[in-house]
Amino acid sequence: MGSDLMLYSDLPGLCLYKRGKVRDIYDLGDLLLIVSTDRISAFDVVLPNGIPDKGRVLSGLSAFWFEMTKDLVGNHLVSEELEGILPEFAEIPDDLMRALKGRSMVVRKAKPLPVECVVRGYLAGSAWREYVGGRKVSGIELPSGLRESERLPSPIFTPSTKAETGHDEPITMEDVERLVGEEIAFKIRDLSISIYEMAERFSLERGIIIADTKMEFGLVGDELILIDELLTPDSSRFWPADEYEPGRPQRSFDKQFVRDYLMGIGWDMNPPAPSLPEDVVRITSEKYREAYRRITGKDLEDC
Repeated sequence: MGSDLMLYSDLPGLCLYKRGKVRDIYDLGDLLLIVSTDRISAFDVVLPNGIPDKGRVLSGLSAFWFEMTKDLVGNHLVSEELEGILPEFAEIPDDLMRALKGRSMVVRKAKPLPVECVVRGYLAGSAWREYVGGRKVSGIELPSGLRESERLPSPIFTPSTKAETGHDEPITMEDVERLVGEEIAFKIRDLSISIYEMAERFSLERGIIIADTKMEFGLVGDELILIDELLTPDSSRFWPADEYEPGRPQRSFDKQFVRDYLMGIGWDMNPPAPSLPEDVVRITSEKYREAYRRITGKDLEDC
């Protein structure tokens, strides 16, 4: 079973807690099972066909970065393996268990903070549009004369709301303090920047620029931990370092290729979304797999 299975599949014996654009989450009491499917969304609409191996890339890269950053801050990952973890998994048929391998995580259940922690090291996307409109990004004034995609003097923290539907909205640091309190606000800001700086240095040595990324934190009791995904092509802007040239948009290892295709055919960004042609699906899958290979040093088939 391949990508078709991992678009929409319920797991026997398990309670579906939440179905997001990409992830299916099952309630296991004090734990959750997160399944990264091969679904892909663009402009907040889930497309009818998926991207083979996308879910495995998201799950595998998140686990890789959780391990690398665990000395900075704890995270929610308990196990990437399902067999023998909980008796409920015994009811899942063998074919489904094989399909879940490499795209599933058993994690601690946490109370998510209502903030998307966005860190930007380069001036791109919505930050570039804000800058052109007045040099401020999320209330942070930047130097004049910066070009599109240019590296910033130092990474900036540009948080946003966590919208269940529709678009996340940019907020200021003062807004974050009101939402989560001053102590936690500054802690998640400093941790987010430290994680980004570590990952950006590591990835640059492997030929990938992490232009920006978003991460989420949650609380287990009083313990602050990383949750959801971390430093994946869905949550970050990955650029090939050998092609980097400020002053223009950059080629990326994420779903920008899909967005560009959809804009090119004149889709109005309202559901239903059109199906992607086979070549767009294939190239997008290759981009995700290449990002995984460069960062981890492994081919997906070896995992």
